[in-house]
Amino acid sequence: MGLLQERYKNYREPQRFMEAGVYPYFREITGKQGTEVQMAGHEVLMFGSNAYTGLTGDPRVEAAAKDALDKYGSGCAGSRFLNGTLDIHVQLEKELAEFEHKDEALCFSTGFSVNAGVLSVVCGREDYIICDDRDHASIVDGRRLSFATCLKYKHNDMEDLEKQLQKCKPESIKLIVVDGVFSMEGDLANLPEIVRLKKKYNASLMVDEAHGLGVFGKEGRGVCDHFGVIDDVDLIMGTFSKSLASIGGFIAGDKDTINYLRHTCRTYIFSASNTPAATAAAMEALHIIRKEPERIENLWTVTKYALKRFREEGFEIGDTESPIIPLYVRDVDKTFLVTKLAFDAGVFINPVIPPACAPQDTLVRFALMATHTVEQVEKGVQALKKIFVEQNIIK
Repeated sequence: MGLLQERYKNYREPQRFMEAGVYPYFREITGKQGTEVQMAGHEVLMFGSNAYTGLTGDPRVEAAAKDALDKYGSGCAGSRFLNGTLDIHVQLEKELAEFEHKDEALCFSTGFSVNAGVLSVVCGREDYIICDDRDHASIVDGRRLSFATCLKYKHNDMEDLEKQLQKCKPESIKLIVVDGVFSMEGDLANLPEIVRLKKKYNASLMVDEAHGLGVFGKEGRGVCDHFGVIDDVDLIMGTFSKSLASIGGFIAGDKDTINYLRHTCRTYIFSASNTPAATAAAMEALHIIRKEPERIENLWTVTKYALKRFREEGFEIGDTESPIIPLYVRDVDKTFLVTKLAFDAGVFINPVIPPACAPQDTLVRFALMATHTVEQVEKGVQALKKIFVEQNIIK
């Protein structure tokens, strides 16, 4: 056995939960994503999806993907930089730039590669990247790859953010990077105050709208639009794998910064371009979101109902203001057990444990789609209440 194999032969933490019968990962779905899915031979209510607009199974999105597959084939066989740019890539970038009120946009093959790639090159050795300590893992990895000095501030603590800004050299670039909606807890970044501090210290601001796109703001533009600060945000990132019912991501900003990224961002120029089907699906989903405001209205109807009901039943749900509802368990073993018991009761939820949260903040994540009904939400609330009471998590 080599040294590599020797190092990992004792990594058996997943097996401990498998043996206990509560391992919650890689559960197989045997049909389309929707409010109900087929898994392990039975039907469960899906409250673990990021498909906030409920468009993953929409026939119009499927038709757009099929048409693109017929016209362009299954892939592009190269990077956007060389032979992999299609006219629909360019069209989608133009529509996303207009949608986010920016000069230009770049489309990437995944949302993760947007943050990892952009942050690794947009700031240099004399610059600073300043992040909320609960920013997404892709932001964490991006700042790790950067030569810039990286600073963190306590979650949504504006006094601490100002302290970090005061550490920076006035003449250096200072890029504040923050999730618009925090993906585990569901709360929002304090963008109005962040913008105020950005201006005070001559900083720049990048907002990750992965969980805000299709949920907040006019036509689902995101949290930046929701707070009325979209023109004060320098770079807006978004992903296609949630509200846009596909796979991929984008960065939108001023033409000069996008020009620089187009020619230097390694995850862009050294990755194969997004598939025709995925690109067309994302574009059609964007069109539907803009044409059907009732879709987002229904998302908020079921979200407000769920928030009200979980609070009434005594669940600890923190400061969420979004369709992401954390149900705090505060124990790793119980978090896995709750996930298993919920699945047995016909409710799919996701466990959140370290490193996605602090050890004392473990939770299960209950997420909503525009296509959920109030009746489905109530069924989920009742099933989870029974489990949480039986496990002495709530009274």
